[in-house]
Amino acid sequence: MEKWVVSAKKADFKKISEQFGIDQVTARIIRNREVIGEEAIEEYLHGSLAHLHDPKTMKDMEKAVSILQEKIQRRAKIRIIGDYDIDGVQSVYILYSALRECKARVDYAIPDRMKDGYGVNERLVRQAAFEGVDTILTCDNGIAAEAELALAKELGITVIITDHHEIPYEQKENGEKIFHIPPADAVVNPKQPGCPYPFKELCGGAVSFKLVQALFESMGFPPERALTYLENAAFATVGDVMPLTGENRILVKEGLKALNQTKNYGMRALAARNQIELGKIKAYHIGFVLGPCLNASGRLDTAYRALKMLLAEDESAAAEYAGDLYDLNVSRKEMTEQGVKQAVKLVEETSLKEDKVLVIYLPDCHESLAGIIAGRIRERYHRPVFLLTSGEDGVKGSGRSIESYSMYEEMSKCKELFTRFGGHPMAAGLSLPREHVELFRRQLNENTALTSEDLQGKIVIDVPMPLDYISKPLIEELNLLEPFGKSNEKPVFADKNIHILSLQVFGKNKNVCRMQVQSQGGTRMNAVYFGDTEGFLDFLAQKFGNSALEQAMSGKDSGIRVSFIYYPEINGYNGRESLQIIVKNYC
Repeated sequence: MEKWVVSAKKADFKKISEQFGIDQVTARIIRNREVIGEEAIEEYLHGSLAHLHDPKTMKDMEKAVSILQEKIQRRAKIRIIGDYDIDGVQSVYILYSALRECKARVDYAIPDRMKDGYGVNERLVRQAAFEGVDTILTCDNGIAAEAELALAKELGITVIITDHHEIPYEQKENGEKIFHIPPADAVVNPKQPGCPYPFKELCGGAVSFKLVQALFESMGFPPERALTYLENAAFATVGDVMPLTGENRILVKEGLKALNQTKNYGMRALAARNQIELGKIKAYHIGFVLGPCLNASGRLDTAYRALKMLLAEDESAAAEYAGDLYDLNVSRKEMTEQGVKQAVKLVEETSLKEDKVLVIYLPDCHESLAGIIAGRIRERYHRPVFLLTSGEDGVKGSGRSIESYSMYEEMSKCKELFTRFGGHPMAAGLSLPREHVELFRRQLNENTALTSEDLQGKIVIDVPMPLDYISKPLIEELNLLEPFGKSNEKPVFADKNIHILSLQVFGKNKNVCRMQVQSQGGTRMNAVYFGDTEGFLDFLAQKFGNSALEQAMSGKDSGIRVSFIYYPEINGYNGRESLQIIVKNYC
């Protein structure tokens, strides 16, 4: 069971509450998100488009704009080379649509996940040269393609890189980093050395949006014309799991407003196919409903299908593409569930269960699903997980980690085992010969310094808050904290000794548990738990006995008292509103 910890960050919550006209509970949550100082709190609560930074302060931005203007005037052939994930597809859409508005002679290419792998490659470069392309414009990739873009320059192609990934480097013995930036006519990436742009955590789609803002301004278009692409930058930011802090928070907050009124046929059709009303789309829907449909295209088919949906010029074509993406995502979910079951079976029935670092080899698993399955297994066992599959040239895999384990560092200790590897502390990708799989597993576990405490999951509670304190105004105020996502997670509250007065299980899959509960202070309200209801009922039966559980399920006082981690919400039913809590965890 996870360890529950209360966040204990200090601040003058009374002063913040009075100054900004918010509840002290809200003030505590803001402090827990490391938003410190009057200016930062004001921007967090009321940030608007006026708070966005000037795109022209990005290194090489004006150079990139100047090159593009010259190419547009000359009618030179421009090719955008993107990527096959959400961020890559949205980046291509933004640049392609905007350049067409500028009357550019432009087309696009997206690598095939299985044949090409990630980013611009030699095949795409040579194809561009053969087809008379004058300029390659990368988006969401390119910063690590030193050899490939050197080839493009040798072939006489102008190169503009727009990217947001880390700059490749090698470290000397004295700790000095030597950065390797590909030869290009302009490099637009806020993470590159010497770039004065103040916010470094933009995704590829947001960098593309910034380029469009600067280009449109230079061409004399009104500023609001570039804002057409704000919804795409927001979608890409959430889809690429970027931190929802600073400028990203504003991009997503304002972009969601635009998305909820979108005129894009593809976006409207995808929302409709997933039964989401326009006006009700939140960051959650991008991350867990709409975004996965775009991703499924690049995973199981081709990302061109997702791009064509966004580019659709009538409702009929958009609906057809949206239906295809929806069906692909259904297949992806089924294949993922199957892979998760196989992985769990291997862990439970073999010596893998004893390992601190899980290396799971599922040869028949679709390689594009390895990362998703690794993430699910990581959540279940709270251990670093590498999920390996059979590829054309040996074994391929993806890793997902926990906070106390840096995947890239640990892989570097046995780098001789890999044909290719890369990543960062929390995620990684790799290729290795089949005969090295068991050796890889053994070496990772021999080298690891993980302790049993590291492997215990931890839930950080924002505010221990009695149910008696919940009110409609407080819940409405908590909406100010949206959009929720990475680095701005949905707040977590907790209360103890909650009396379960009655309990019922609903849902087609019996995965909804609805309770009537009472706090120590006497407040009664509904509580709803979604998830492993069977595990929850087993827990109650073990702790309080089958008789008490049966009493609760028949609506009789059972004496069952538990602690809940929860989030409060307003439940609207038949025109009537009531307060309820959504239960996240229990003990």
